[in-house]
Amino acid sequence: MSSVSKTRHLYCGELARLCGVSADTVRFYERRRLLPPAPRTSAGYRIFPPDTLARMHTIRAGLSMGFSVGELADIFRERNAGGAPCHRVRKLAAEKLALLEAKLRDLQNWRRELRSTLKAWDRRLSKTPRGKQARLLETLAHPKSRTRFPSRGIRKRETP
Repeated sequence: MSSVSKTRHLYCGELARLCGVSADTVRFYERRRLLPPAPRTSAGYRIFPPDTLARMHTIRAGLSMGFSVGELADIFRERNAGGAPCHRVRKLAAEKLALLEAKLRDLQNWRRELRSTLKAWDRRLSKTPRGKQARLLETLAHPKSRTRFPSRGIRKRETP
């Protein structure tokens, strides 16, 4: 944080640059009430108080930990109203950890399944004459020969 930004108001673009985001992102955060409404200059430019820089860093850190914009807005709204949402923040983080651990289990299962599938395919390919089809993808359709790939956010859904 520069010493200049600690003592004077920041224009939207300057705040954005200091935080490594676009001015559109700053305006979005303001619209979603993650940031308090910024006063405007006579020319209509947003000017943010110096402490907005610290709020932006908190927002970015919260988003990187899995909090949603809506969750952060609710937390800040409660805090701004004099509340203490600390237990709620802790509970949300614990829920995010549980979801992450479930996804990791799914990914580990998927990795195991892919390894097993590749070994089976290697055996099949070693027995398939060169130039002939081994029909590898068709083996995926046989539920007895493999387990189901996890579906929780692992694969991208194809559009018709």
